[in-house]
Amino acid sequence: MSTYVLVPGFWLGGWAWEKVTGPLREAGHDVHPVTLTGLGDRVHLAGPEVDLETHIQDIVNTVVFADLTEVILVAHSGAGAPVTGAADRIPERVARVVYVESGPPADGMTQLDLTEPDWRAFIEERVAERGGASYPLPSWEEHERAGASLEGLGEAEREWLVSRATPQPYGTLTQPLVLKGGASALPKTLVTCSFPLEQVHAMIASGHPFFAELAGPEWSFAAVPTGHWPMFSRPEETAAALAALAG
Repeated sequence: MSTYVLVPGFWLGGWAWEKVTGPLREAGHDVHPVTLTGLGDRVHLAGPEVDLETHIQDIVNTVVFADLTEVILVAHSGAGAPVTGAADRIPERVARVVYVESGPPADGMTQLDLTEPDWRAFIEERVAERGGASYPLPSWEEHERAGASLEGLGEAEREWLVSRATPQPYGTLTQPLVLKGGASALPKTLVTCSFPLEQVHAMIASGHPFFAELAGPEWSFAAVPTGHWPMFSRPEETAAALAALAG
């Protein structure tokens, strides 16, 4: 049996893992889906004071207060920054960090630093329209323009996602990630969905700035060929990919 802590990406709560947690638990694993402050059923806690540090502490507290050890800590998409920060704080409790359609930002980087200039301007405009505190879920057309693959998301999956999505606290995009190197040696796995593994390896070999760090010996790779939201489009395959990482 392994222990999983599942952290969803932007706009999502722990509910997003619903169809993944079932198969993992049926296989005997201990699974803890996380809803970060200001999102999902914790949307009432949203406010301008919610930032990246808040979300890092959410994850740390989930692990520490449940006294979890040998954790397989999973980040989807925008959860890469808080998961990286949490692993850096409590590496002694983490067995592996898994990035699903995600990756570890570098020390001192913000989420906005990872966006193209045009998309960054779009985000800033949308946030300003809401008073500066939150970033609402873009339309599907806007997601596609930003490069997010919608493969596998039928009408039912899209309706489910949109019906429960909540605005992302903007401070989580603007606060720099501060790392001390605590998690640098931890085993890490990239689960790629919208990029074929061959393309990922080619970008690592070429030194692409978003992929260069994945060249280290601590990295392994898996694929669930689908779009950017595999927990909705291929939940059983996503659960199987995570289960394959069990100790």
